Amino acid sequence: MPNLSLPGNPRYQPKDLQGHFGYDNLFRCVAEVEIATMRTLADIGVIPPADIVLLTPEVEQKLLSITTSEVDEVERKITKHDIRAWVRLAQERSPLGLRRWIHVPLTSYDVLDTARSLQFLRAHTEVVKPLADKVIGHFIERTRTFASQKQIGRTHGQHALPITVGFWFATILSRILRNLESANAAAYGLVGKISGAVGAYNAQKAVGIIDYAKNAVKKEEGEEIGYAVPQTFEGLVLRKLGLKPAPISTQILPPEPLADYLFACVKLSASIGQFGRDGRHLMRSEIAELGEPFDKGQVGSSTMAHKRNPINFENLESTWLKTKSEFGKVMDVLISEHQRDLVNSAIARDFPTIVVNLVSQLNTLLRGDPPFIARISVDPEACKRNLELQGDNILAEPIYIALQMAGYEGDAHELVNREAVPYSRSANISLLDATKRVLQGKVGMNSVVWDKIPQETVQMISNPEAYISLATEKALGIAETAEAYLKKG
Repeated sequence: MPNLSLPGNPRYQPKDLQGHFGYDNLFRCVAEVEIATMRTLADIGVIPPADIVLLTPEVEQKLLSITTSEVDEVERKITKHDIRAWVRLAQERSPLGLRRWIHVPLTSYDVLDTARSLQFLRAHTEVVKPLADKVIGHFIERTRTFASQKQIGRTHGQHALPITVGFWFATILSRILRNLESANAAAYGLVGKISGAVGAYNAQKAVGIIDYAKNAVKKEEGEEIGYAVPQTFEGLVLRKLGLKPAPISTQILPPEPLADYLFACVKLSASIGQFGRDGRHLMRSEIAELGEPFDKGQVGSSTMAHKRNPINFENLESTWLKTKSEFGKVMDVLISEHQRDLVNSAIARDFPTIVVNLVSQLNTLLRGDPPFIARISVDPEACKRNLELQGDNILAEPIYIALQMAGYEGDAHELVNREAVPYSRSANISLLDATKRVLQGKVGMNSVVWDKIPQETVQMISNPEAYISLATEKALGIAETAEAYLKKG
């Protein structure tokens, strides 16, 4: 049985990624780079037709099927070098006339770094993006469904101003959308290299491969095409793989393109973690505005039978906490010693953990039929109860601004904060009535300033539930933007 374990905790192993980052599949993209290189050498006339004809689909499949476990064994026992171990295995599985061309004119990290870019690009296009697109679709539905459901907004853990549940969903949706678009752009910006041991194409130039490629390009196109002359062979190999070459490289690729992609994944993970944190708090017994679906047979506690724990919301947040720690490794490899050292190679093997964690979060949101995200319940009565908990005290903001605009002489914020709010609470009356009474005790214009507030403003600030302003419109606008993204594909 192949070893398809993924980096990270064995408890969290999304099967969707096994084809890309499953342990025994890690050298599949290495084989693809090597095969593309041999085919390009044949295209430009370096490998004779009698030799390249031996690279049959059956031989290609043998090379593609070399497992990481097999490479490990040869590396440990013989080569003490992973790529030379792979080359040895590849030569054993290739016809005699083809063997001498394997790994010509490549250095290890021409293959490994280019293969790594391929792995992340395909994992994104085939797994991350499709899952995230599905999540966005469900967030659009949730945003629209609850666009007008009033809810108290909270800042610093305190009741702030009224919003809507749909507005809250939209704040998460907007972040997911932005970070996914960033990840999309970064994935398509991943690059490869076929530039040799220090990045200067030394061997390619010395043995004439660059000239072979240059002449082949002129013959094919009738003119030189979009690669600088020293990069022609590199460009032709990478074109077969669907990658562009880095503008310049050393023995390794510049770290920024992959770091950009992984950082976008970290940000996407954070936006999902935000949803987890908010959802977990909104499920608190004393708030109870949100509810997780409870599956048949599920229990909330090993001893307290009455509990329903927010396990999915907790998982979304905790996975983000794991992911952010993984990004420290990415930052560690942003520098290397001169044209390359070996320090970073072991660290980079952990990079897929970021994608594994992100996919685990996406799978949590999509788990079940219908999925978890679609089954989250909202309790309108709890929303109403919490919104009314402080009466019209939550209208302190519009009251003080209306007073200031109506001509109050002095600091209306201080008036409401220091006098009206305490009076409202001690006298057990509304904040509006308390403010009016406080104003009546003032002298001069301040005593009649309330009468100068426009009636439509007074009506609006007289009803806390009406004070949601553009929350519904903003929610629907974000949903529309997200839908337009999905339609673009």
